[in-house]
Amino acid sequence: MTTALHQSTIKSLPLLGRGKVRDMYAVGDDKLLIVASDRISAFDVILDDPIPGKGQVLTELTEFWLRKLGHLIPTHVTGIRPEDVVAADEVDQVRGRAMVVKRLKPVLVEAVARGYLIGSGWKDYQATGAVCGIELPAGLKQAGKLPQPIFTPAAKAEFGTHDENVDFGHVVKEVGQATAEKIRDITLKLYAEAAAFAATKGIMIADTKFEFGLDDKGELHLMDEVLTPDSSRFWPADGYREGISPPSFDKQFVRDWLETQPWGKTPPAPRLPKDVLEKTAAKYREALDRLTA
Repeated sequence: MTTALHQSTIKSLPLLGRGKVRDMYAVGDDKLLIVASDRISAFDVILDDPIPGKGQVLTELTEFWLRKLGHLIPTHVTGIRPEDVVAADEVDQVRGRAMVVKRLKPVLVEAVARGYLIGSGWKDYQATGAVCGIELPAGLKQAGKLPQPIFTPAAKAEFGTHDENVDFGHVVKEVGQATAEKIRDITLKLYAEAAAFAATKGIMIADTKFEFGLDDKGELHLMDEVLTPDSSRFWPADGYREGISPPSFDKQFVRDWLETQPWGKTPPAPRLPKDVLEKTAAKYREALDRLTA
């Protein structure tokens, strides 16, 4: 197994913050260095055991999708090599797992596209017959394909808590009618094109979330991670059927193992056994290999 990076320690740039997976540093006033660590979280708890190679997979997939979908919307890409903005003894921390990107004003809404009824969408549908205020036909099953993909935004939550599903009106309040419509329309376009491509590789994209930001001219950009196993539900087409939660290319091995442990889902989490680490790393790598082959 490759050496895992739980946390970057870049001293040559100012640290701006750490998320569940990514560490962010300032590169001047107008750019950021985003380092994708190998950290993994489950049930909103960051685990002590990183998944070797996960950060490289997330970065490579994001770069792949940004190239493939960049004709639809401007992106945060700068083309600057991460190795060129850090000290020589820090290059190993950024090689293959970091990006230098434009510094944008983030839109504080998770832009979620759903093509299938699963996760929180399935729970909302069971309770109300709707998802994020969108009424759906009666009789749909778990993991069922929706009549057409829907835009189901979520309000960004405080660290350690779940994002909350909201309706389109919430997005309008946050960013105004015109920008809200632009976010909804581009989210569904990005999802449709990505889902069609992934289908040719034997992968179904059940749902995904996009992040957007505005530049100093107010132009909308696609930013952060794009269509990775951490931000999307990827299902193998040959393992799909309605009525069950299909297997996915993500941290399901970790979640399933943790569910068998006597643990209250608060820090600290149990330490992960080697076989769970290896299986999870292999699942992330398989998603990358399938999509980019």
